[in-house]
Amino acid sequence: MLSRLMSGSVRSLDREFNCTVRLLDDTEYTCTVQRDAKGQWLFEQICQHLSLLEKDYFGIRYVDPDKQRHWLELTKSITKQMRSQPPFTMCLRVKFYPPDPAALKEEITRYLVFLQIKRDLYHGRLLCRSSDAAMLAAYILQAEIGDYDAGKHPEGYSSKFQFFPKHSERLERRIAEIHKTELIGQTPETSELNFLRKAQTLETYGVDPHPCKDVSGNAAFLAFTPFGFVVLQGNRRVHFLKWNEVTKLKFEGKTFHIYANQQEDQKIILTYFAPTPEACKHLWKCGVENQAFYQFEKSSEVRTVSSSNLFFKGSRFKYSGKVAKEVMEQSAKIRREPPEIHRTGMVPSRSCPSITHGPRQSSVPRTRRRAVHISIMEGLESLRDSGHSTPVRSVSDDGSLVRSHGNGVEGGNRAAEFSEESYSPSHSMVPTPVSSNCSLDQTLCRHTNGPPLIYEEEESEAAWGSRAITGPRGKSSQLGKIQPSTSSMEVEQMGEVIGSLARLFLVTLVLLLALLLLLIALTESELDVAFLRDIRRTPEFQQFHYEYFCPLRRWLACKLRWMGGHLINK
Repeated sequence: MLSRLMSGSVRSLDREFNCTVRLLDDTEYTCTVQRDAKGQWLFEQICQHLSLLEKDYFGIRYVDPDKQRHWLELTKSITKQMRSQPPFTMCLRVKFYPPDPAALKEEITRYLVFLQIKRDLYHGRLLCRSSDAAMLAAYILQAEIGDYDAGKHPEGYSSKFQFFPKHSERLERRIAEIHKTELIGQTPETSELNFLRKAQTLETYGVDPHPCKDVSGNAAFLAFTPFGFVVLQGNRRVHFLKWNEVTKLKFEGKTFHIYANQQEDQKIILTYFAPTPEACKHLWKCGVENQAFYQFEKSSEVRTVSSSNLFFKGSRFKYSGKVAKEVMEQSAKIRREPPEIHRTGMVPSRSCPSITHGPRQSSVPRTRRRAVHISIMEGLESLRDSGHSTPVRSVSDDGSLVRSHGNGVEGGNRAAEFSEESYSPSHSMVPTPVSSNCSLDQTLCRHTNGPPLIYEEEESEAAWGSRAITGPRGKSSQLGKIQPSTSSMEVEQMGEVIGSLARLFLVTLVLLLALLLLLIALTESELDVAFLRDIRRTPEFQQFHYEYFCPLRRWLACKLRWMGGHLINK
C-alpha cells in the first residue's frame, strides 16, 4: 500500500513542475504548472496576479541554455519550448510598447510600462540628450521619493541613485535642481504619467536592440518600435522604415533581409548578419510579430509568413494575438474600479544592482573630455566611426540597383546623431544572446576585452539641435542618399525562383526513383516480405502486372536485344 502511494506521488511530480516569473518590479511569482500546460495558462495566471486587463502589450521572456533570448509562445506547450529541465525561470516584460503610453486606460498598465521604460533608461536602450535624461530622472525621483525635503535629502542626494549606465556630476546637479523646483506637489501617478509622455517623444522609445553586423562587417543594432524598423550604429540611428513601407522580412541561416518600398517606387533591401542562426530566427520572429501588431487593422488579416522562398525550405510562423487597434478598442470597454497599486519604491534590483543607493559607476569630469565607451558585445568589433551607415541595396524605377549611405537625412546632409551631452551608452545595448554572466534581463553586459569606441565632445547642445532628428511619428530621419550599384533585385529574385524549381525537380526525381525501386521489388524480386506479399495478391496489382508491366518488360527486352545486335554487327 505504501509503495502504491509513493509511486502515485512520483507520477504526480512528473506531471507538474514549478515555474518562477520575475515581474517588472523585481518581485517573483511562483506557481505549479502542469506538464502539458500551454504558455497562455501561465500568462493568464500572472495577469490575474497583477490584476492586469490590458495584457496584450506584455509577454514572457526566457533564455535557453545557449543564452539565446526567446518570447514564450502562448499557443504552444511550455515544456516543448524550453530546452532546459524544470524548474523554469522567466521574466514578464513589455513585448509591444504602446504607441501612446499616456493614453492607456488603466493606471496599473501605465505603472508597469513605466517600470519597463525606467529599466530601459538604466540599461542604455533609451538614448536621449542630457536635458531629457535629467527630466526623466527627476520624474523617477518625484514618483518614488516624493517632494524634496531638506531634512531628508542632504546635498548631493541624487548621486545616491543611478538612473543611467553613466552620468556626470553636472547631470546629477541638474536632476536635483529639477526635482527641487519644478516637480513640487506631483503625485506618483502624475510623475509617472509625465515620465511616459516625455519618454514617448524620444527616438529610441520602444527599442529592444538585436546585435548584428552589416555587409561591411560593422557592428549594428536592429530594433522594432511602434512606428517602424530602425537600425542603430554607435549613437546614431542610420535607418528608419515605417511599417507600411516594409514589404517582407526574411532570414536564411545567420542572414537577415528587410525588403521595403520607399518613396517614388524605390525598392530597398537591407541585409544584416546575426551572431547565430538562432539569434537570426529570433530577430525574424520579433519583426513578424511587431509588424503584425502595429500595422494590421484586425487580427483576422494576419497571415502565416515564410522565412524563405517557395519550396521545402525555411520556417513558417504566424502571429496569434490581437493587433494594436483591437487592443485599444477592447481597453476602451473596461469598466471596473481601478485595482490597488503597490509601488515598490527604489528597492535593490537583480537586473539593476545599483539603481538605488549604490554609488554611480563612474563620474564624468565637468570639463569637456574624451569619453571612452566599451565595446558593445563580445565577438563583435566595436564601431570605430559612427559616421557611416549600412550599405543598402535598392532598386529604382528602371531596375538598376542603388546603394544607400548614411550621410543624408531629410532636410540635411547628416545622419541622425545624438548630442555630445547625451549619455548615449552604446556599449549597454541589449546583447542577444546574453553573456553568461548576465541575469535573464541584465542587458548591460560590460566587456573589458573589446576595443574601445572613442569620440571627441566638441559641439554644444545648440549645435546638436540643428542636426537632431525629430520624434518617431514619421518626422524622423529617412534613408540616406541613394547611388547606383552593380546588381539588381530582379536577378536575385530570378535566381531564387530557379533555385526553388531546381529543388522541386530534385525532390520529384528522388520520389520517382523510390517508386521505381519499389516496383522492381514487387515484380522482379522473390522477397517474401509480408507487406510485399499482400500487395502482390491484390487483383489490381495482378491486373497491372499481366496487362501492363509484362508487355512493357518484353518490349524493353526486345529493344535492348536489337540495340545489342546492331552494335555487334557494326
